[in-house]
Amino acid sequence: MVREFTDERPVFLSTLPAGRGTNRLALAVVLVSVAIFLALAPFAKVQLAPVFAFIPIYEAALVINDLITAVLLLGQFTLLRSRSLLALAGGYLFTAFMTVAHALTFPGLFSPTGLLGAGPQSTAWLYEFWHVGFPLIVIAYALLGGREPSRPSSRPGLAIVSTVVAVLGVVCGLTLLATAGQNALPAIMRGNQYTPVLIFVVSSIWGLSLLALLVLWRRRPRSVLDLWLMVVMCAWLFDIGLAAVLNQGRFDVGWYAGRIYGLLAASFVLMVLLLENSKLYARLVEAYEGERRERQLVQERTTELVTANKELDAFSYSVSHDLRAPLRAMGGFARMLEADYGERLDEEGRRLLGVVIGSASRMGQLIDDLLAFSRLGRQPLKTQPVKVDDLVHQIIEEQQADREGRRIDFSVGKLGMAEADLALLKQALANLLGNAIKFTRHRHPAVIEVGCRQEESNRRIYYVKDNGAGFDMHHARKLFGVFERLHRSDEYEGTGVGLAIVQRIIERHGGRIWAEAMPDQGATFYFTLTPGPQTAS
Repeated sequence: MVREFTDERPVFLSTLPAGRGTNRLALAVVLVSVAIFLALAPFAKVQLAPVFAFIPIYEAALVINDLITAVLLLGQFTLLRSRSLLALAGGYLFTAFMTVAHALTFPGLFSPTGLLGAGPQSTAWLYEFWHVGFPLIVIAYALLGGREPSRPSSRPGLAIVSTVVAVLGVVCGLTLLATAGQNALPAIMRGNQYTPVLIFVVSSIWGLSLLALLVLWRRRPRSVLDLWLMVVMCAWLFDIGLAAVLNQGRFDVGWYAGRIYGLLAASFVLMVLLLENSKLYARLVEAYEGERRERQLVQERTTELVTANKELDAFSYSVSHDLRAPLRAMGGFARMLEADYGERLDEEGRRLLGVVIGSASRMGQLIDDLLAFSRLGRQPLKTQPVKVDDLVHQIIEEQQADREGRRIDFSVGKLGMAEADLALLKQALANLLGNAIKFTRHRHPAVIEVGCRQEESNRRIYYVKDNGAGFDMHHARKLFGVFERLHRSDEYEGTGVGLAIVQRIIERHGGRIWAEAMPDQGATFYFTLTPGPQTAS
């Protein structure tokens, strides 16, 4: 019943527009039906031998077809909650129940005059009621299709039970009218032959079926279900034409052929529904297998990931201990040489010794930064309310030694509270403030501003602004890359990892970071934290 899974909402026969291929197939079926009808019409009055077994076989198949079709349509109704689908399902239930009543009252089948207190007119009138009811319900389906409620029923089970009870009530009422009340109805049968009254009655039914076909034709856009219902109504017209208009009575060519047409009409929608149901099942199996494979792949990747993390931890341990040890030894011995033998070295020797000490120190700092960067991806967040103003003032005090006695005018705005990991947010702010202090080295006085502004969405944008060296915005894409530097190392020290650490911390808090700057006119770094309400200070 479902054709596609590409949309968020499944596409059913009742919602899927009829494509060109479906239109051609339906037209071919109708044309074949017309050809068969035209071939049989001249022989409609040819009398054949009564075959009483034909009625129970034909009508049993009809009941099974109609009941299965009704169940499939009710299944669609439980998903789409469409009143038009509920009405159409009720129509197929109506034809199934009326078929049972028609078989029970058929003269000579179960008793000479039929069961349920039937008389000579009962079966014929049940046939007329049956063939009036279904076109009326098809018209109701077509008219309800564009008037679905904006708030569909939340209790589809109750709607289905109510529909079944209502249909049973109508069928019982019509059966009672055709049996106990048959004397009040005009005589339309004389033995197995039709009376002239039947022609008028059948012509009205034929016109009603034609009206149902026209109402379906006018529906736009026309769904696949609409198209096959049109095919059903065409076969319905041929059924009535052969079995009640062009023939003379029971057991002639038209009578048999019309009923075969009726069975085919009942089968059209059922076959399409069953084909679509098999496609749905195939797609569900395919989706299940895909999901199973995906789960297996995720499990395998989780197991490549756990192993990789273990290996990364082992590598981090190796870097932390095995590489730091010789660096510490190198730096220590270099300082010992400087202390004990520095006076014996010439100026070039002392310079080279200073390079060794500085390089060892920078290498140690680079290792520390890389380890911090790698741990950020695996370290769980421990969020808590943080008073950002106090945190910034604390960092400024702790970085006092980095100012080298310079005058720096700090301006810290009202930053309020934020939900964040205290240690990680402190590290991010410390890196941003440290950068601002470093790149304002040649400004007298240096000015560093920390503030925030409120957006309309109630989200805060924090910023760290300085009047330092700035940078060219053409190179901004390199700003947060590991080992990317926009200034020479002999101008400003650093490992090129600090801003990458800041970006990872901010992104782990659900925010983002960006910068604006101009060469020699300072830089401003903006960042946000987890979206949502943030408490004011």
